[in-house]
Formats: sequence, structure tokens, C-alpha cells
Amino acid sequence: MEKRQSRPPIVTVLGHVDHGKTTLLDAIRKTSVAVREAGGITQSIGASIAMTKEGKKITFIDTPGHAAFGKMRSRGSKVADIAVLVVAAEDGVKPQTLEALQLIKEAEIPFIVAITKIDLPSADVEGAKGQLTKQGVGFEGMGGDTPVLPVSGKTGKGIEELLETISLLAEVTHIGGDPQGGLEAVVVETQKDRRGPLASAVVRNGTLKVGASVLAENVTTKVRGLFDYKGVSVKEALPGEPVQILGFEVLPAVGAKITSFTGEVAEELPQKPSLPKLKLRKGEIAAIIKAASTGSLEAVLGNMPPGIVVIDSGVGDIFESDVLLAKASGVGRIFAFESGASSAVKKLAQAEGVAIEEFKIIYELFQRLEELIKKGEVEILGKAEIVASFPFNNKKIAGARVISGKITKIDTLTLLRGEKEIGKVKVLSLKKQKQEIAEAKAGEEFGILFEPQLAFAIGDVIVSVRK
Repeated sequence: MEKRQSRPPIVTVLGHVDHGKTTLLDAIRKTSVAVREAGGITQSIGASIAMTKEGKKITFIDTPGHAAFGKMRSRGSKVADIAVLVVAAEDGVKPQTLEALQLIKEAEIPFIVAITKIDLPSADVEGAKGQLTKQGVGFEGMGGDTPVLPVSGKTGKGIEELLETISLLAEVTHIGGDPQGGLEAVVVETQKDRRGPLASAVVRNGTLKVGASVLAENVTTKVRGLFDYKGVSVKEALPGEPVQILGFEVLPAVGAKITSFTGEVAEELPQKPSLPKLKLRKGEIAAIIKAASTGSLEAVLGNMPPGIVVIDSGVGDIFESDVLLAKASGVGRIFAFESGASSAVKKLAQAEGVAIEEFKIIYELFQRLEELIKKGEVEILGKAEIVASFPFNNKKIAGARVISGKITKIDTLTLLRGEKEIGKVKVLSLKKQKQEIAEAKAGEEFGILFEPQLAFAIGDVIVSVRK
């Protein structure tokens, strides 16, 4: 029989992009989260604990407001006990405000409206309240039961009142859990860092302990380490507390429920499916995508511009295996969002002719992808003139000089004689002074062995293109 007792309420913060959600939490936690975020946009789910002046704990989940993160916001609301709907006083109700309101209704959880940015001269608190009233929100004192509070993350005004209201709402709705009861936690984010794969979760019931065997949907593991929201190693996490779990070899899905597992933890890991043969249609560009977290990766993949074909994706930094896959598949492009590559990996990529592009802001990544699509099916990278021919093992090596741009190992080459196309070839070897190179730049001479062995002649031109 479970013995429920009060626990910290789990609160999700929802609202439109740039309406001050993170700045509000920043004021609550007295941290500098908002300052550190690229472009001022929250791009991953973060969980942390705040304290009221009476010493009561509140667990906050800061869900992103950018349009690309709709699924993450949805999951954030479903794990929560209470929602805070943030609306900027000078901006009022926006599309993602309405979306957040719908998510709250679907989750059937109580919520509080926090009208932010009241310190601005253009602030119109009553106007924002009126817009929400038109959307069916019934405020306290106006025939409804939804609390509404004007707050400023910048000045701190209304912050204590907001925390007190959350605590009071938690008491009224009897939010609780049993530390000795069955384990129930929910994965709110996953990522990889130097410690390995990490699953961020919030415990709703029971106690999560180091050494415990747990099940997250179809993924099992033995918990090897636990870290609180500050990154400090802990031995256990109680109801209402956020925690990072170290031990998963295969990261569970965001939103997965974590329960105790009494069987043997499986040692065999699911094998990654083999890469299908790449077949691009006219105007399509292939790419490999890496992101810092599962939620971020999902947001990127769910908003790919038409024409981008993702042949592989993953969570964490770019590794040697990603570069080799890009090389072997002929893709030659890796895009990283909020993740990066070590100097050794970048050196390997350069040697293999693989392009790595890193982005900290999601819309800048999308803009780059759209630029590639607009350039068309083929991007001309360089041209080289064949100036010599050398025999090699019953084949011929072409000696050439780059006349513009560059010739790389990874790109498709077209052999031209005047205006006539002789055919397309792939690079088997690219050398400069007997040393294998990844690329040859304008003005440089090089030797190239390609297939098929077309009957080239001195004066022919090699055009390097990237599809």
C-alpha cells in the first residue's frame, strides 16, 4: 500500500518564442541561463529546482518556445503537474501561445498565467488578459479559477508571488508521491557528453537509485550514475526531483516512462540498420545530421526543408565513424546542431574531403540548407585542365592544373572536351608530389586516377561538382 506524501510539484513553462520564459526562470533560479543561450532561444529541455521563501521546492521544466520544438513542448506539458503559461505584456497572444494553451487543456493540468515584460513602456497587461479571456481562459475574480500574475524577469517583480501561487496550487490539488512506492519517472531529454549517453528524467513516484535496474519502454539498463540538475553526483533521486541518468547504452525516447526492472539487463544491443543505397532525385541534396540532444535532433529532422535527404542522424558530437560514413556514402556533408567535432575528427574530415558545418541557432541551420537547395542540383566547386598523361598499372593518370575553385576527392567530376561532355567519373586517388591529398586548389598541379577510365586527352577539362 502506497503512502503518499507531498512532493515538489513539477512545473512546465510554456509560451511563445521570446516572451521571456527563460528570463523568468533565470530570475527564479538566480542563474545566467538566458545569457548563455545562443540567439536568446531555448533549444533543449532543461529541468531545475527552485525554492520558495518558505523553503518549499518546485521543479521547473523549461520547454522551448521556438516553433520547431512543438513535440518537446507537448512532452513537457504531459510530464508536469502544473503549467505556467507565459505571455508577454507588450506582445499579447501569439500562435505558440494558443498552441501551448491547447497542450495544457489536453494534458488536463491546472495552470497559471504569467504576464511578463511588465517593465517595458509598451506593456499592456489588461490587453493581454483580454486576449486570453477571448480564448476561453477564466481568471480568478472574473468567474474562473485560473490565477494570473504580472511579473518581470528583469526586475524580479512578482516572482515571489508566482512561487507562492504555485505552492498553493500544489497543495490544493494534492500533488504527492511515495518514496517507497513503485518507480515512475519520465525522460525529458537525452544527450551524450564525455561521460557517455545521459538521459534526463523527472521522478514522479518512488526513488531512483544508483545500481538499480530500470526499464524505459523497451530499453533496459543498470543505473551507473545519477547527477542532479547542477551536475553534482547523487546516490538517489526522490519524487519530484530532476536527475540525469548514466548507464543507458541505447538512449531511450524522450517522453519514455522509466520503471523498475526485475529481469536481467539485456547485453545485446540493437544493431544499427545498414545504410540503404543512396538514390537522389533531381534537386535533392543528401546530408548527415548530428545534434546535442534527442529533442534537438527531433526538432531539426521534423523541420527539414524539402529537397534535403537525411541518410543518417544521431545524438552527440561528430565522430570518426560519421566522417567515414559520409565518405563511403558519397554524401560528403555533415551538419551539426549544438554539437561539434574534435580537432582530430576535423582533420580526418579534411583529409577525406568531408564538409562539416556547425550551428548554434536552429534557424541558421535551416537557412543554410535552404541556400543549398536554391543553388540547384549541382554546385560547381572547381575546374582543372588536363596537361599531362602518365601510365599506371595498365591505367592512365591524368596530370592536371586547377584553373578555378578546387578539385576534391569527394565530389563528382565531369570530363569535358570543349562543350562536349565525355562522361562522369569518381576519384580513386588524388596526389600532389606523390602525397595523397584531399583537395587541390586554384593554381596547384596534381595527379588524378579516376574511374571509369575514360579516354581523356590533353586539353580536356575536369569540372568538380557537388550534388
